[in-house]
Amino acid sequence: MSKLVDKEIVAKKMPSRIIRNQIFKGLFFLSTLFGLLVLGVLFYRIITQGIGYIDLDFFQNFASRRPENAGIKAAFIGTIWLMVVVAPVSLILGVGTAIYLEEYAKKNKFTSFIKLNISNLAGVPSIVFGLLGLTIFVRAMALERSVLAAGLTMSLLVLPVIIVASQEAIRSVPKELREASFAMGATKWQTVLKVVLPASIPGILTGGILALSRAIGETAPLIVIGIPMFVAFLPKTIMDTFTVLPMQIYNWTSRPQAEFQDLAAAGILVMLVLLIVMNSIAVFIRNHFQKRY
Repeated sequence: MSKLVDKEIVAKKMPSRIIRNQIFKGLFFLSTLFGLLVLGVLFYRIITQGIGYIDLDFFQNFASRRPENAGIKAAFIGTIWLMVVVAPVSLILGVGTAIYLEEYAKKNKFTSFIKLNISNLAGVPSIVFGLLGLTIFVRAMALERSVLAAGLTMSLLVLPVIIVASQEAIRSVPKELREASFAMGATKWQTVLKVVLPASIPGILTGGILALSRAIGETAPLIVIGIPMFVAFLPKTIMDTFTVLPMQIYNWTSRPQAEFQDLAAAGILVMLVLLIVMNSIAVFIRNHFQKRY
């Protein structure tokens, strides 16, 4: 008798549960549609404003007070210089730290405390890293407003993200691969180098590219350490002063002339293309190693 009563209660609740499911499903769909619509409008606005300014002169000219003569040569080359410092420093330190924490460090409370703090650092506002870079690299180490000072500051910014992503990728490698390597007589380092790292490269690259993409688009840390917005020369070494695309775009958007707003849109398009190329390279390498393993 009790089972029949339970079945009747469940049967009465089923329609309301289905209705609630449909309502929430519709809300989630509308939220996604709204986000895509806003993104599409912004993308359309940027393209219509900036596409007309993208030509050969736009890449060959330095910044200028006249919109018709302004270009992104110094900012574009400066962004590449910045990535030349950020990419190797952050990837080598980030992946190395993740390997040590996952493969060599003892599993105790101190290691767990370090991992927790690294995860928390990934959510710290970027301006805090700018203040840290100003204190350590610009003033204490006397690197001034150089490519090296900015690169080390941005490396600190993205380092926690790379470490966390690399830890997850290394942790996802099946234990059977490690055990098979040890069974063949390989050492711990040989196993990490020949088995664990290649198998975890897809996840490491995903986190690394996302972190580097954030470094390309960040402005607050560079403003704090004093990177100039207007530069009419190219850096020759990592100790030279420079500027980057986000700083140049920020400079243009702060000007009242409508032409500079269009130039800022053109600069944003260049940044988007640069990010798409970086992500495409990461997808290609990730797919290559996924097929292998």
